[in-house]
Amino acid sequence: MKNRLYTYADYCSWPEEERWELINGTAYDMSPAPSRRHQEIAGEVFRRLSNFVQDTSCRAYVAPFDVRLSEQPNPEDNEVTNVVQPDVSVFCSPDMLDEAGAIGPPDIAVEILSPYTSIKDQREKLALYEHFEVKEYWIIDPANYTVALYSLRLTGGAEYGKPELFGLGDQLHSRLLDGFSLDLATLFAE
Repeated sequence: MKNRLYTYADYCSWPEEERWELINGTAYDMSPAPSRRHQEIAGEVFRRLSNFVQDTSCRAYVAPFDVRLSEQPNPEDNEVTNVVQPDVSVFCSPDMLDEAGAIGPPDIAVEILSPYTSIKDQREKLALYEHFEVKEYWIIDPANYTVALYSLRLTGGAEYGKPELFGLGDQLHSRLLDGFSLDLATLFAE
């Protein structure tokens, strides 16, 4: 990709077999495909979240699922410069969902680190999700058997504080989904 700013309109014109994300107009190649381990963890997190929210207004999605983020309400495709595909996302506002995916921030975004996306997930996506006020951002690190959970604080402006860190013997508890917990020993079992 050339050094220029891209929009969702550009993104929609690219070959379907290629996977990309846009962050502030910069294109990020999503290849190679995630590892088997990555997919197992994503599947388990999705299964647990989807089952938990089943009888609520919330819905869980697994990548590929386009999440378009824009400063403008009801933006045109050529005005959207952020398109991400969280590994797992939860939306509790059905009005943000459309046939193309979502236009607006998820309530929960989950990213599973891989060698190819680690820096982007911990730097660019963290800043993007904080800016667009994603209420919870979970960064799962399979190599170290840890999860960092960032919760949005609304005191003096929306921002993430220090993350809660969970390890192999811990239960991750969502602040957003009252009663949801995830046993990390089970999540990381091989």
